[in-house]
Amino acid sequence: MRKNEFYQQLNQSLRALIQGETDWLANLANASALLFNQMQDVNWAGFYIMKGGELVLGPFQGKPACIRIAVGTGVCGTAVAHKRTIVVPDVHQFPGHIACDPESQSEIVVPIMQADQVWGVLDIDSPIINRFDHEDQNGLEEFVQILTNHMILPSEF
Repeated sequence: MRKNEFYQQLNQSLRALIQGETDWLANLANASALLFNQMQDVNWAGFYIMKGGELVLGPFQGKPACIRIAVGTGVCGTAVAHKRTIVVPDVHQFPGHIACDPESQSEIVVPIMQADQVWGVLDIDSPIINRFDHEDQNGLEEFVQILTNHMILPSEF
């Protein structure tokens, strides 16, 4: 199956999974499980939420992870600082990469935006170098947009 077809199916599955549900925590939990179980060559899929000016671990699938990440630190913190998706072909070449799982080789991070502010991020790691590309970015940005359209995000973050 081609990547664009995969993401069409994945995003359709997400819509069906969260239809009628607006609770952000429940939707992020199910979304991380969907990603982890449907994507190939992925060893971590989950979310970090902005709290008190830093990223705090949210729902995820995979090995235990770093609990707090400062804005501007690592791939997740850099995505927050720049308010854009970051695709890292080889995490060992990314300055300041935070190695929560030594098996991770590549990573993609997609910001979750609310009123032009970063509310959190989707973070996906792979044990394969060069796992993520522009098609993954497009598909996962749509995935995040579907989530944000179906959730009531708390404003106190």
